[in-house]
Amino acid sequence: MTEMITLETIDGADSFPAYVANPSDTPKAAIVVIQEIFGINAGIRRKCDKLAEEGYLAIAPDLFWQFEPGIELDPDIEPEMQKALDLFGKFDQDQGVRDIEAAIKWARAEGCGKVGAVGYCLGGRLAYMTAARTDSDATVGYYAVGVDNLLREKDAIANPLMLHIPTEDGFVDKETQQAMHGGLDDHPKVTLHDYEGLDHGFATEFGKRRDDDAADLADSRTAEFFKTHLVG
Repeated sequence: MTEMITLETIDGADSFPAYVANPSDTPKAAIVVIQEIFGINAGIRRKCDKLAEEGYLAIAPDLFWQFEPGIELDPDIEPEMQKALDLFGKFDQDQGVRDIEAAIKWARAEGCGKVGAVGYCLGGRLAYMTAARTDSDATVGYYAVGVDNLLREKDAIANPLMLHIPTEDGFVDKETQQAMHGGLDDHPKVTLHDYEGLDHGFATEFGKRRDDDAADLADSRTAEFFKTHLVG
């Protein structure tokens, strides 16, 4: 069963929407799905639905709610890609992490013993920030952007974090990838996986960016990671 719900912000001053996919039985854990710059579109909803099929309670908070709630964009349509980049420029990432924290808090209140998070693109960056700033029990980021500027927060990562890095990412250059490895390879809680020759967005559910083989490999690693750290 899927539904739209309303979450309260961490400070209790406002509320915002989120998409929820419920498993058929009692959830074995919960996972917050962190959007790309395209809003809670069909691809993000499908990520949630697939997690629910695997037995997780999945929730995707609408992180663009403060300036355009309910936005859904398609990266394969150029004007929509440009609009997404414009929205990204307006986005307060610190507030975004607080909204993710609100979703984690909600999932715990629903009775889930453990709560993790997985994010894509902007959501991959926010996944790293979530691992450093919240009590997420296990976190995964796909093609995270700008992590080199966040390495100062790495010592705050107390629970397992996995990052999937395509080596030909048009938004994350080789120097940034090297900085990520240099800063995180020896971190006891962080695992990095490189995907040779792959570009940004390779694990999207729909559209031109997807690479089936790489997406299946990354998703299988993510599934095993969550099984180990959320279900155990």
